[in-house]
Amino acid sequence: MTQTFFHDGFDLSFIDEGEGEPVLLLHGFASSMAVNWINTGWVKTLSSAGYRVLAFDHRGHGASTKSYDVDAYHPNAMASDAVALLDHFGLERAHVMGYSMGARVSAFMALQAPDRIAALVFGGLGSGMVDGVGDWDPIAEALAADDPATITHPRGKMFRAFADQTRSDRKALAVCIAQSRAELSQADMARIEQPTLVAVGTKDDIGGSPERLAAMLPHGEAFSIEGRDHMLSVGDRTFKARVLDFLQAQPL
Repeated sequence: MTQTFFHDGFDLSFIDEGEGEPVLLLHGFASSMAVNWINTGWVKTLSSAGYRVLAFDHRGHGASTKSYDVDAYHPNAMASDAVALLDHFGLERAHVMGYSMGARVSAFMALQAPDRIAALVFGGLGSGMVDGVGDWDPIAEALAADDPATITHPRGKMFRAFADQTRSDRKALAVCIAQSRAELSQADMARIEQPTLVAVGTKDDIGGSPERLAAMLPHGEAFSIEGRDHMLSVGDRTFKARVLDFLQAQPL
């Protein structure tokens, strides 16, 4: 059942399913906890494997409060929401898995509150965490376009269609994208001590190399999601199986 908690001026919608070691899930840009984690079967997969699954809609996304202030969407601010959810439940530590933008927020969370995270999964974002993920200005323009038929940029067209499909607040997303893709340095990655699985699709043209990012991490492991692009990797069964194996080897 969806509930809400209040943090930093935002009402944030969340779910709490199952029992066991907690796993906090952070969804990607223009998505929501329902689209990223419930509809893809992740919540069922993790809860069936004996985990307590926590997930929430990022500020500006899903059923959570929207903002049109660019500073509200820095990954540090978004990471503070994730820490606040753990505080809301009185949880000292959890495993944390993020996809795409959620992976970036997970990394900022690990730097902001390292003692709160037992293990990390970065899905859909490899070396792009550090090198950048290309020119996203056309995506912001596509989100702001009055008529989607006028959009010619392929990635812009893809994310506009996704935002329309998820019935997102396109104005909030256009503001979010300007700030939420803040990059981390190799030195930042070297400070993330938790065991970390980096998983990216072999046909993903956004995330970058999982091997390169894993090599920057003190305890990083890479996994290639065969034959999957950025949108299809998230629900892949081999990805789910690899994450379960990884988490079972990293008790709280």
